[in-house]
Parts: sequence; structure tokens; C-alpha cells
Amino acid sequence: MDRSQKEALVASMQQTFEEAETVVVTHYLGLTVAEVSDLRDRMREAGASFKVTKNRLTRLALKGTKFEDLSELFTGPTAIAYANDPVAPAKVATNFAKGNEKLVILGGAIGENRLDAKGVGNLASLPSLDESRAKLVGLLTTPASRLAAVLQAPGGQLARVFAARAEKGEAA
Repeated sequence: MDRSQKEALVASMQQTFEEAETVVVTHYLGLTVAEVSDLRDRMREAGASFKVTKNRLTRLALKGTKFEDLSELFTGPTAIAYANDPVAPAKVATNFAKGNEKLVILGGAIGENRLDAKGVGNLASLPSLDESRAKLVGLLTTPASRLAAVLQAPGGQLARVFAARAEKGEAA
């Protein structure tokens, strides 16, 4: 990789760090290509990305970003998971690490708030952005549907009374 390619990679990564809401830093020593591909697919499905990084270039890209405090984590075989969703990368990485001890979560950050490995695990236990939105919509629509059911009940009861009277009148 020549100097211009390295500069382009650093600029690209710096833009990634500027746009991302969450970054999770991992070690991936011993993962096969198939396992890394599986992890990338899971990340993509959750709306996140997983990228193997060059430590020196990543430390350069972190300078001046909100994730600058993470630079000390970049030693050894390092990869990052990142997304605009604050929970998705942590959730996918944690779930994958539970089933595969070769992926080790070192830490991460949400915005300027740095997290250790335990903090990333706690973040992973939170509902995702889509799940939170669905719960909120459910909470907002439940009272309306209950109100509609209550308002329809008297009309339904009257209809059943009239139907019963009509059947009784025909039988007589």
C-alpha cells in the first residue's frame, strides 16, 4: 500500500468515525474467513458494519474525532464494529462473542462516552432503536384501540339484543 492509498484510507476511516454513533473495538485472533464473513453478514442485517483495521492508520484516523480516546485499544489483531444505531454493533458483537470465544470485545464508545467491555455488554442488553420505536408506537396506539373497543361494545350489545328479539318473535 503506497502513501496515497494510506492517506485515502485514513480519510475514509475518519469520515466513518465522524458519521458513526457507536464504535465497538474487538480482537479477532483465530477467526476464520467464513466466521468473519458470517459476522459481517450479521452486522449488515442489523444496520452496522464490521471492518478489520490497520492499527497505526486507525489511530491516525481517530485524531480529532469523538472516538479519539479509543486509540489505546488498537494493538494486536483489531477490528471495529460501527453504526448510527447506538445499540446494533454492540448487540451483534456480544451475541457473536458468546458463541465464539475467538472474538474478544475490548471496549467501545457511544459518542464521546467511552465504554469498557462490560459497558459494551450492558449496551447490548438494551433494546435496539427499531425495537424501542415499536414499543413506543405500541404504547401510543393501545389506548386508542381500547377506546374504540369500549365505544363499539354498546352498539354490539344492542345488535345482539335486537337479533335475539327478532328470533324470539319469529319463533312465536
